[in-house]
Amino acid sequence: MTEQHAQQPSREPSHRFERGTDGPKVILVGVDGSAPSLRAAAYAGGLARRQHALLAVVYVQPPLAAGAALGAPVAETTDAIAEDLVAQIRAATEQNRGIFDVRWEFHTFRGDPYGGLAKAADELKADAVVVGASEQAGHRIVGSVAVRLVKAGRWPVTVVP
Repeated sequence: MTEQHAQQPSREPSHRFERGTDGPKVILVGVDGSAPSLRAAAYAGGLARRQHALLAVVYVQPPLAAGAALGAPVAETTDAIAEDLVAQIRAATEQNRGIFDVRWEFHTFRGDPYGGLAKAADELKADAVVVGASEQAGHRIVGSVAVRLVKAGRWPVTVVP
């Protein structure tokens, strides 16, 4: 005779919750120096702090237009904007050091705002994207960067007014 044992269902859950590993690891925020983008950066910074996530601050430099071909200093202008944004972010970080410690990185991508943010989110493996609401009236008709990011459906997107 062979002896058979009935298997008892395990009382151990098949997946254990691990404190500190749940939630986003990278929160991406698009900044361009506008008031809504700076509010989005502040909001994203708070999310990153509470979630212990990396805040990836992304500035998308516009593609060089026809003016650049004629000698207009477009590249220098967009580089200056990027440097100014980094200075603003560093100043805010220093001002809040010890109160709101957030790990952050600054990245610059080239292209149109939607394409640049989408590329950044993919390359940086963003778990969430935060952008400021567009202030341009034409975006109500054509669609804003935020709407295009939402429609892409690849990341959770938060739009900050």
